[in-house]
Amino acid sequence: MPYLYQDSKPRPAAHPGGARGTHSSGKGYEQLKQECLRRGVLFEDSDFPACNSSLFFSENPPIPFVWKRPGDIVKDPKFILGGATRTDICQGDLGDCWLLAAIASLTLNEKTLARVVPLDQNFGPGYAGIFHFQFWQHNEWLDVVIDDRLPTFNGRLVFLHSAELNEFWSALLEKAYAKLNGSYESLKGGSTIEAMEDFTGGIGEMYDVKAAPDNFYEILEKALKRCSMVGCSIDTSSAAESEARTPSGLVKGHAYSVTGIEEVSYRGQQVQLIRIRNPWGQVEWNGPWSDKIDTAAGHPSPKEMAASSLLCLLLRMKFEDFQMHFDKVEICNLTPDALEDSTAHKWEVAIHQGSWVRGATAGGCRNFLETFWTNPQIKLHLTEKDDGQDDCTFIAALMQKGRRKLKKLGAEMLTIGYSIYENPGRDGHLGKDFFRYHPSKARSKTYINLREVSHRFKLPPGDYVLIPTTFEPHQEADFCLRIFSEKKAITEDLDENIAIDLPEPLHPTPSPQETEEEKQFRALFEQISGKDMEISAEELEYVLNAVLKKTKNIKFKNLSLISCRNIISLMDTSGNGKLEFSEFKVFWEKMKKWISIFLQFDFDKSGSMSSYELRGALKAAGYQLNNYLLQLIVLRYSDEQFQIEFDDFLNCLIRLENASRVFQALSVKNKECINLNIGE
Repeated sequence: MPYLYQDSKPRPAAHPGGARGTHSSGKGYEQLKQECLRRGVLFEDSDFPACNSSLFFSENPPIPFVWKRPGDIVKDPKFILGGATRTDICQGDLGDCWLLAAIASLTLNEKTLARVVPLDQNFGPGYAGIFHFQFWQHNEWLDVVIDDRLPTFNGRLVFLHSAELNEFWSALLEKAYAKLNGSYESLKGGSTIEAMEDFTGGIGEMYDVKAAPDNFYEILEKALKRCSMVGCSIDTSSAAESEARTPSGLVKGHAYSVTGIEEVSYRGQQVQLIRIRNPWGQVEWNGPWSDKIDTAAGHPSPKEMAASSLLCLLLRMKFEDFQMHFDKVEICNLTPDALEDSTAHKWEVAIHQGSWVRGATAGGCRNFLETFWTNPQIKLHLTEKDDGQDDCTFIAALMQKGRRKLKKLGAEMLTIGYSIYENPGRDGHLGKDFFRYHPSKARSKTYINLREVSHRFKLPPGDYVLIPTTFEPHQEADFCLRIFSEKKAITEDLDENIAIDLPEPLHPTPSPQETEEEKQFRALFEQISGKDMEISAEELEYVLNAVLKKTKNIKFKNLSLISCRNIISLMDTSGNGKLEFSEFKVFWEKMKKWISIFLQFDFDKSGSMSSYELRGALKAAGYQLNNYLLQLIVLRYSDEQFQIEFDDFLNCLIRLENASRVFQALSVKNKECINLNIGE
């Protein structure tokens, strides 16, 4: 790898709230704002310019949009007018209703809203045409800076807007989120839980209400005690059903928010009630336990429930009615740092970042056994049972990173999932045979092409291994795996520790009697080199290829001149750039071992080896490498079909041995690190 003297790219400034700045200048919101005020100009964001590329990547705008600042649209623009409410969220001509539903849920939680939408922004004194918003992305908070130029047509906002024509926080929030994801078009199509996670840093769960687990009431109860954001909705079977009102007053396709759940005593019986808020506020549940039902129909009036904490809620129903009328529930479980309520029951959280790299760690699902074992492996140690339970509850959420932003390059969401196995007590990477003979203990409910796949599990205390995968092998992506557990769980990458087991270098020694093989080599040497018995890289190329061609069980292609130069650099002890016959004999012993290893892992005897088998082949040669180094080597030495020719395998081993010998020579007392000067 090249030696990096200095990173010339400016590092983004940290935001006072703990979020990392993202502007390419390396400057934070306040610095950019003050510069504009000092110069007397309005901010123009070069990272997300007011042009068509920020709108669409697959087509030109269907109408001529004009980018305008709020002050050019209305006379008295406001950032937030009378508080952030559901009426501030009106959908425009972009298919991002999933985002709108998440923003509507966000308005129900003032503290969470204030983090995403800093409230100290306005169009009054100190206005500089710059605004900022904060989003969670892959285990860190980002501070996204934008200018306030918004796309309009005929003087009106085209996309998300407020019912109050002079209120702009929601339109600016949508623009910041579009910038985060590359363009407005990138926001077409998605799930509400995706945006809820980006607003909170939480883990999402989705439940089919009609097929919910038996303890679904308990799951919702615990979620609300942890201050989780909970949404629910009724499915539509066609576009015509969208926003259709049911006989009970509910609306299909709308996102409702669950805000409370409680078991109350009524007329000598325990009744489970659930509290729901309709962010759109236009219709209301008219079934049992609604405020419109009186005691004459056999239901309680509001006065009878005056002591209940569920009294003054807009929508209120029995839990069994909820299960009958709603189809989907989405839960966004918040991380401890997002919970300011000290009394809230908090999750324990563990996070792992990783990558699927073609040819190395992109093995696909269990259907592809030959490569499945090469996927990243995460060790999970469950130590404590849940309170009053025999098992340990945890949520495993696997997220593919950055795919929405890559839409403009043709990328789509990959189909992802994971499997969980009992760990037999091994510390290193589990091999192919383990998965051949051991079934999974648990797995994600399905493989699906969503940004995140999550599932709740209850397993006995013990050691497990979680395997995150794409469905098909050879698909590349970065991923983030998060584990939320009720009690503390210990997680770590089940990766190999780097270890090198090389024999002491052999020195040329005269043998009392030459073998038949040595006699043949000597004759060939004398024929090519002359009496000095030294050969150059070009001559070595001829010798080796001549010998390998005569070997019947080898289907190698010719070795390259570069390989022969590398061989001489490894074996030349005199430093004259040539190989003596005695040095060649030492190398040939290495060569025979490396040929044997290659043939062992060339399963189809084609003369090439699958790059997914490289881990085992290198280990047989004395090199135990971690995933990171393995990925780099595969990128360097494998072809487009994830195959490694013997010539490349040979070069890889020569490079590894050279590097190992240098490290051993420079290390002091077998330390795991060395200091190098520029000469070294």
